[in-house]
Amino acid sequence: MAKIRLDQLRKVYPDGHVAVEGASFEAADGELLVLVGPSGCGKSTLLRMIAGLEPISGGTLSIGGRVVNDVAPKDRDIAMVFQNYALYPHMTVAENLGFGLKLRGYRQADIDARVMAAAKSLELETRLNARPAALSGGQRQRVALGRALVRDPQVFLLDEPLSNLDAKLRLSMRVEIARLHRQLKATMIYVTHDQIEAMTLGQRIVVLDGGAIQQIDTPMNLYAKPANLFVAGFVGSPAMNLLRGTLRRRDGWWLGTAHGELPLGEALPDPAWPAWCDREVVLGIRPEHLQPAETGAAALIAQLEVIEPVGNEIFLNLRYGELALVSRVAPRTLPEPGSSVPLGLVSGRLHLFDGASGARIGT
Repeated sequence: MAKIRLDQLRKVYPDGHVAVEGASFEAADGELLVLVGPSGCGKSTLLRMIAGLEPISGGTLSIGGRVVNDVAPKDRDIAMVFQNYALYPHMTVAENLGFGLKLRGYRQADIDARVMAAAKSLELETRLNARPAALSGGQRQRVALGRALVRDPQVFLLDEPLSNLDAKLRLSMRVEIARLHRQLKATMIYVTHDQIEAMTLGQRIVVLDGGAIQQIDTPMNLYAKPANLFVAGFVGSPAMNLLRGTLRRRDGWWLGTAHGELPLGEALPDPAWPAWCDREVVLGIRPEHLQPAETGAAALIAQLEVIEPVGNEIFLNLRYGELALVSRVAPRTLPEPGSSVPLGLVSGRLHLFDGASGARIGT
């Protein structure tokens, strides 16, 4: 396996569109690194540049200490798994798994050994004589993974490999990929638009938007300390509640919004916050930190619109003036939709962002 290093990697198309702007990061040897972001953010373009399928406009890409900017894909010692399975329909599972090795001139005995090892890892040994049409979606995706696995490459690149599967299969395949990574100790770069997939799979996550890297961190640090408003709104399901207003001091701290003033308490959670007094800021509140409260202790009163019970928790969709809010609560007796709900803030778990730049304020 190998380390991957990107230094100011850029992709500019002939029409001037900048798909990737100055991407710099390092995937450690044996790390599972996830690239995540909305459609059009540049994540798949970046992966294709690493694979050699997309020319690099600027910057340096190295794999295993070797600069590969101008190295052909077949000579980069990488294996890629695509969104569509791209299996040969006339070939059996065994033939699909071994076809790449056959093209590279491997002896049949070596091909058979590698195919059987991959099939056992992916629990496909009983399906080796089946053709793709006879397989389930999950089995087809496992064959696509196995085709990369038999190569024993330095790097695995996975481009939204689970997006064509239903929710139950996506969950089981996430577990399968995580298990394979632990077993192989392989360097993997995984692209997805699904932030839940990113959070559950990645050892570290690269969040992209508009072709630029917004933050690189562990899943829990991204959730606990988003670097800016984009990351705050993108990471987490449901997303963070964001309230724009002016930070004020008057018998305690307040956030003055278009719909009223929210009490923040006598002490602010971060020593950097007071410097933003009388300036426009955005207050971030995770749904689990916006909780029903007694009327006298409430920071705000919102109208309950929709209740979403999902088993072990309930999402309350609320309206505060023109603003939509979400509260995550434990199962309990709740008022009817249309009722007014007093809500309190968990003061130690609030986030503050610059109202102009969107950057996080404080630690």
